[in-house]
Amino acid sequence: MAQPFLGEIKLFAGNFQIRGWAFCNGQLLSIANNDALYTLLGTTYGGDGINTFGLPNLQSRVMVHQGTGAGLTTRVMGEVAGAENVSVSTAQLPAHTHTVIATTANGTTTSPANALPAAPSLSTSFGYLSGTATGTTDAAPAPTAIASAGNSQPHNNIMPVLALNYLIALEGVYPQQN
Repeated sequence: MAQPFLGEIKLFAGNFQIRGWAFCNGQLLSIANNDALYTLLGTTYGGDGINTFGLPNLQSRVMVHQGTGAGLTTRVMGEVAGAENVSVSTAQLPAHTHTVIATTANGTTTSPANALPAAPSLSTSFGYLSGTATGTTDAAPAPTAIASAGNSQPHNNIMPVLALNYLIALEGVYPQQN
């Protein structure tokens, strides 16, 4: 196998670091011990630029090309974007309505296809504007019929993945620019 370029990143299906390579997990390295690699990466991925510099962190990340593509957002080298979990707020939902259908008529059937059921259950989210389960007094719709839903809990936002290790070459041929 040909010698890699210093700073080259590759996928590796093993669960260990290959000699001369390091996991792309955001770890900080000593500039004094890795000065050639530091000249390529600088502090793009972290570090203080005096004693340390960071390796790219590709844990739970998808790589994208830096720059601007037609119709795409500009991406800067080392920029981190996206989120593993998101909470959707009501402001992010498309405008829509929920129509309340009600009547003052009594229910007429126990099979409510296109009709009102004869005996409403107070434990359901359907409510009558006139009458309760016993039909003696007015009752408001059940609170669950008009309440907010979702509880603002974050949901997983990760596309399907296959876990592998990204490695970066700590040793190799220093890449030359054209």
